[in-house]
Amino acid sequence: MLTYPMLDPVAFSIGPLSVHWYGLMYLFGFLAAWLLGRYRAAQPGSGWNAGMVDDMLTSCILGVVLGGRIGYILFYDLTYYLQNPIQMLHVWNGGMSFHGGLLGVIICFWLFARKNRISIFDIGDFAAPLVPPGLFFGRIGNFINGELWGRHTTAEVGMIFPGGGPFPRHPSQLYEAALEGVIMFVLLWVFSGRRPPRRCVSGLFLILYGSFRFIVEFFREPDAQLGFIAFSWLTMGMLLCLPMIAYGLFLCIQGKRRNEYL
Repeated sequence: MLTYPMLDPVAFSIGPLSVHWYGLMYLFGFLAAWLLGRYRAAQPGSGWNAGMVDDMLTSCILGVVLGGRIGYILFYDLTYYLQNPIQMLHVWNGGMSFHGGLLGVIICFWLFARKNRISIFDIGDFAAPLVPPGLFFGRIGNFINGELWGRHTTAEVGMIFPGGGPFPRHPSQLYEAALEGVIMFVLLWVFSGRRPPRRCVSGLFLILYGSFRFIVEFFREPDAQLGFIAFSWLTMGMLLCLPMIAYGLFLCIQGKRRNEYL
């Protein structure tokens, strides 16, 4: 059995102000996306420049934070937040939905596409490889917070999480950090570097995230307020991933048929 490191969720304090690791992880994720985006924009034939990257990521920050928070409230715990509306603002305590954040980012992409008169799929294909580092840092933030832990296990990878009861659990946050963060980044970065058909990078992102998240949900403890949605195994996370995978496959097929290359 592994030992949970018992990390303090507060990274440091300045007077009455406490800076949480969870918030810093979002900062690290956006910084990584900015650096990678600047690098991709500098490549010959990218069609992007540094200013476009800065504008896109600046708008996406709002989309991620608002979309992620609103998505969590709507998808996972609407009743609680209606009864405790002030808690909607306490984002440092966790409670962000990837799927909500994704919808927020798509809205930002649409607005950015209209402003710059480019295809939203070109934005998605450019930005998709920039996302996994942020997912990695976000899951590390969940791990530090001691939240979103996995189901009970007797395997050697089990950990006893504070608030998770006396029995070892899967460190599912680390599984997601590895799959959605490290492995997905490598696959998307390599695939996008081969100049695939337009829409295919966006499609592959949706397929990979949806598939990896669906798999990890078998190890992750369902949200206590929801439990299983159906069949004693289907979770909300799985349910939200199914349309992602389906639309990702559609984009890849459409991209191959159109035969338009990046």
